[in-house]
Amino acid sequence: MRTEPDVLAELDDLDRRILDQLQSDAALTNQELAQRVHASPPTCLRRVRRLTEMGVIEKQVAILNAAKLGSALTALIEITLDVQAAERLDEFEARMQAEPAILQCYRVSPGPDFLLVAQVRDMPAYHALVHRAFTAQANVRNVRTFFSVHRAKFETRIRID
Repeated sequence: MRTEPDVLAELDDLDRRILDQLQSDAALTNQELAQRVHASPPTCLRRVRRLTEMGVIEKQVAILNAAKLGSALTALIEITLDVQAAERLDEFEARMQAEPAILQCYRVSPGPDFLLVAQVRDMPAYHALVHRAFTAQANVRNVRTFFSVHRAKFETRIRID
């Protein structure tokens, strides 16, 4: 696997313009994208394929409004495990990847072992998540949750210097 500096060195100005446009609107047709970045459609298509093959473009998604879909409660959850052996950390990550309410899972240091971002409908749904994903698991020592009362910023764009 290539390191980050190797991939950055391979990106030229056109690649950066393509990535900038796709981060703003991944639903652009290849024709629209080509017009915005001042390239031909075949060139643009080749570049997007190459960026995807390189792993720079991980996936293209639609970002939904959770509140409009009935999932109004965002929980930021700190998890501390009893045993931090590599296989136990991997087991916990695998369980979180399988849990639909968990949107993001980060292994962190120092402090707790994991920081999770969960999106649930309401407090009963949160309590069900806690029981299902944490309380029922023998290796979870501590769960500390913060509930979002207001989101001042949500951005998915990554700066490409």
